[in-house]
Amino acid sequence: MHASLDTRVQLLVIVFAQFAGTSLWFAGTAILPELQPLLKSTGLTGWITSSVQAGFITGTLSYALFALPDRFRSTHVFLVSALLAALVNLIWLLLPLHTGSLLVSRFLTGFFLAGVYPVGMKIAADQFKSGLGRAMGFLVGALVLGTAFPYLIRGLGASIPYRALIVSVSVLAISGGVLLMLVVPAKPVQYQGNIFRFQALVSIWKPSPFRPAMFGYFGHMWELYTLWAFLPTLIGFYQQQHPDVAITNSLWAFGAIAAGAVGCVGGGYWAMQTGSTRVARYLLLTSGLCIALTPLLLAAPPFLFGLFLLVWGVSVAGDSPQFSTLVASNTAVENRGSILTLVTCFGFLLTVLSIQLMAWLLGQFGVTGWLFYSLLPGPILGLWAMRKQA
Repeated sequence: MHASLDTRVQLLVIVFAQFAGTSLWFAGTAILPELQPLLKSTGLTGWITSSVQAGFITGTLSYALFALPDRFRSTHVFLVSALLAALVNLIWLLLPLHTGSLLVSRFLTGFFLAGVYPVGMKIAADQFKSGLGRAMGFLVGALVLGTAFPYLIRGLGASIPYRALIVSVSVLAISGGVLLMLVVPAKPVQYQGNIFRFQALVSIWKPSPFRPAMFGYFGHMWELYTLWAFLPTLIGFYQQQHPDVAITNSLWAFGAIAAGAVGCVGGGYWAMQTGSTRVARYLLLTSGLCIALTPLLLAAPPFLFGLFLLVWGVSVAGDSPQFSTLVASNTAVENRGSILTLVTCFGFLLTVLSIQLMAWLLGQFGVTGWLFYSLLPGPILGLWAMRKQA
């Protein structure tokens, strides 16, 4: 009983630390309505989000090639990364307000988040040999809530200065890393390889037990962050179509994104009954259907449109922990951290391409429901990659 209690406490702390660290992710996007008039720019949504993604890609590649998650104790890597991400998140507040310094700060924040999200998954995989799908569900659910958290702060207190919001999430991220370090025991380092691991970059493209799940994850990532980045745009367009409906954009965006946590946790319990492969496949199919129905639902009444956003939010994020579980459970322990980090790296590279494509289409054609059809290749190709998995 005592061991079970310890395990639950450790999972709770890992979940909180993941939530706290990833609250840095969309902090820049959440304060854009306040910043854009000051910066005299209205086209920053794609760039603000892509800067974090590009930093995360660079960071995950660096962490993986130098095998940082495998050469050092994971809890130490997590704490140092969370601390550095929180500090660079504050850099631009110390300088004159300028787009360049803001984008550099967002890039560096993403870089050090490479030691938070995938390393958190490694810690969970090391700690929970059984029920990994459920543990990953809680962990990625925490990431989803962390992503949505700045929108909640902005929605509940629109008068909160943007500086206060940025400082708040930085303090939260540091507290999560410290708590993780104090409560979760660090596993012994088993890595015996070279300092620099270029071969790891090559190995993930070779036939392997985790490759179908890896490509399924890539399809999922093509859709996920672009939807999250442009949810306020989609909700704002719905408001224009229904001017008599009172909608708080930030709170609706928070609700749709935070619903993904329900999908992650619920999917984790579902996976214990039916397996991670089936859960990932069904949720990816559901999110693909939501994309297809977007133009139709934009004409729906508010209750139905809100329900649609919740279903999309649940499904678009709910498959992520199961893809991560399938990758983690099919890799060797001594390489698990690097493989998870590399797979995450390439998944986020796809998010930058998808976000920039959406931003370009938005600039060319304006906001329409059909615009979100650019997300459809992700679920289609992901389902195709997983077609032969049992």
